[in-house]
Amino acid sequence: MKGKLLFLFIVPLFLYIILLPAMPLMEPDEARYSDIPSLMNSTGDYVTPHLNHVVYLEKPPLCYWATALSFKIFGENDFSSRLFVGLCAWGCIILVYFMGVFFTNEKTGLYSAGVLTTFLFHFVLGRLNILDIPLAFFVCLAIWTGYRYIEGKGQKKTWVYLLYFFSALAFLTKGLIGIVFPFAILVLWLLVSWRWREVFRLFSPVGVMILLAVSCPWIILAQKANPDFLWFFFVQEHFLRYTTTMHGKENSLFYYVPIIIAGTLPWCAFLAEAMAGRPDRKTSFWGTFDWRFLLTWAVFIFAFFSLSSSKLIPYMTPLFLPLAVIFGYIFSLYDDREETLTGKGKLFLLPVAVQSCMFIIVLCVPLFLKRHNIVLSEWLPLIAIPVGLQILIVFLPDVVKKTWSKGWFLTIYLISALFLASLLLPLSHFLTPYKSAYPVTQIIKPMLPAGEDLFQYGISLYGIDFYSKIRTPVVDDFGELGYGIRKLSPDERSRYFMTSEDFFRLCREKGEIYCVTKYERRVRKLKKNIPGVEVLWSNGAFYLLRLRC
Repeated sequence: MKGKLLFLFIVPLFLYIILLPAMPLMEPDEARYSDIPSLMNSTGDYVTPHLNHVVYLEKPPLCYWATALSFKIFGENDFSSRLFVGLCAWGCIILVYFMGVFFTNEKTGLYSAGVLTTFLFHFVLGRLNILDIPLAFFVCLAIWTGYRYIEGKGQKKTWVYLLYFFSALAFLTKGLIGIVFPFAILVLWLLVSWRWREVFRLFSPVGVMILLAVSCPWIILAQKANPDFLWFFFVQEHFLRYTTTMHGKENSLFYYVPIIIAGTLPWCAFLAEAMAGRPDRKTSFWGTFDWRFLLTWAVFIFAFFSLSSSKLIPYMTPLFLPLAVIFGYIFSLYDDREETLTGKGKLFLLPVAVQSCMFIIVLCVPLFLKRHNIVLSEWLPLIAIPVGLQILIVFLPDVVKKTWSKGWFLTIYLISALFLASLLLPLSHFLTPYKSAYPVTQIIKPMLPAGEDLFQYGISLYGIDFYSKIRTPVVDDFGELGYGIRKLSPDERSRYFMTSEDFFRLCREKGEIYCVTKYERRVRKLKKNIPGVEVLWSNGAFYLLRLRC
């Protein structure tokens, strides 16, 4: 019971719920996925998502609905914006616990939960208001319920109904991939297991009805409200996004390899020690553990996105759940042994030392980035605790194991959890001035005259509108808003989305305009076109300007 409380409740609650407000919303993703549900609540339109007051149909609305509900309950703030994602990250942790218990025993389940909780990748994405953690949660639930149905010889129909239900929720989270992944992975697993006859058991007429009942109402309503919805959503945002570089993403075949290695830190550094120290019992190591299923799951996701022409780091999220179960099983075998590594065996501890050195170096790098203006006296106190924890993790787990013959995994887990929590202060200090609109919004209210418009020149910070509850006209940087802008009336389009030439002409007509921009190069461009440019406020990245013609 103590282990369950620690691994399944106390630490996840601390990392994924309590610490959610430790950083302001980051641009553009978190601000985008906060502005959309905020507009849903203010307009009452829960069918057609709007971003910056224009139609935005790139993604389905399930996460928007959940965040809109969170806003109604807790108010519009950083915590409520991230709450649904944090709960889904927590749900993933509980899911891998049940997977580990099913495959072997409760110890494997707890260790798997502990590993996923402190995977660097899961920690970072599980605290950001983006769609990938909720997608992974529902996709992985669908995969797992489908697996349980097949392994149960189809005796409990509830499992297959849940497969279709969670696939529908995954679709409403991020589109067709939520349906494709669960069924593709389950079918592939059956094929590589030479159980192809069982593939047909995955088809369920009742399940199809559940899938359609959950997913189709929004599709029908969205198409009714937006006649070109089906083409834009299914063709452009699914087929073309996967097969082309229309979004200009990374196209390297090995793009995800370093991401997976970094994402499994700190635990991948301990694999060498755990594998070298496992008992010489091949049967025990392989046991009844379903390696084939978990590896099929992980390899499919890696291969699918590696072959895609459009790549983003968060796409790998569903891969880390099966990896966590594999890691948890390996570490549970090693932690059962009383012996520690001796002699040449201690060389297997080298990856841990290398990992700690890399973390310490990364923490010190901001001191040498001149454009960020990090002050030594402010930065060193912020990184003192994480640096100290990285030093401890090199030797303390083995000292604990040698002294008490147990506690190796628990020591790593607690140090890793504290380390991740301690990163939030330096991360916030480093990223907030450059990746969040929050500092800008704090200065707008006292410096912007009442009734004046605030223009965004060459940038589009969704966080300004979200935090300040104002609508800011955008100059030049339309980006992903292009589809929605074309649906606006000519008057509204020219009022809130203008070119530089229109902006300069408006400035000459009005005589005085207030605007926000980013980076000094844009300020220089403004000075070339407008005689009077006054910097009212700047933090080195963002500028609040008064333009006089």
